[in-house]
Amino acid sequence: MVKIAFGSIGDSFSVGSLKAYLAEFIATLLFVFAGVGSAIAYGKLTSDAALDPPGLVAIAVAHAFALFVGVAIAANISGGHLNPAVTFGLAIGGNITILTGLFYWVAQCLGSIVACLLLQFVTNGLSVPTHGVASGMNAVGGVVMEIVITFALVYTVYATAADPKKGSLGIIAPIAIGFIVGANILAAGPFSGGSMNPARSFGPAVVSGNFADNWIYWVGPLVGGGLAGLIYGDVFIGSYSAAPASEDYA
Repeated sequence: MVKIAFGSIGDSFSVGSLKAYLAEFIATLLFVFAGVGSAIAYGKLTSDAALDPPGLVAIAVAHAFALFVGVAIAANISGGHLNPAVTFGLAIGGNITILTGLFYWVAQCLGSIVACLLLQFVTNGLSVPTHGVASGMNAVGGVVMEIVITFALVYTVYATAADPKKGSLGIIAPIAIGFIVGANILAAGPFSGGSMNPARSFGPAVVSGNFADNWIYWVGPLVGGGLAGLIYGDVFIGSYSAAPASEDYA
């Protein structure tokens, strides 16, 4: 059975943990800057026209590339989560303590907010786009869509990065994680926005002051990530050792 550990303040403020929080902050900042920046760039190039197929592909590719790099540059320090849903899913599987995971959330959300503030500054005040469900789709549909695509993301994280039987996959994990995010944006972008990441949605909401539907991008991804952690951790991995006490998590 999977093991969930709460952790301690001492362990969560160890040198290794503090370095991990900084790594998550930087990597999430760079990911969101590129991802949200691609959406802003599309709006500028098209005079804020409605998203068309080439634009969707471009934004999906930008997110996929940026996440691939973000995971790769943070993997050896923090595990390269860049996403509260990934952190939650890994906590459900016993790969990180709950308390340390909460500090990961803070670092990830701060990284996203700073990225959006920087984008607003360098673009001379252009609006920062937020996630929202498409016209004709209700909130429940949006939540279900986000559950499914985030489940796919966190399941991929488990299979390529967290599973002790994964072998020496090396760079395959960041590539696979980037690919599944890009593919999910292509599938879900016109409907729920294809967030899969509460921090990715939270930063733009804070900077724009628009929190309409933002709860969808917390509930859906956290449920999807938690389910992936429970199923892969419990069914396929079967058991974990106790969650590590200091910097050896992720």
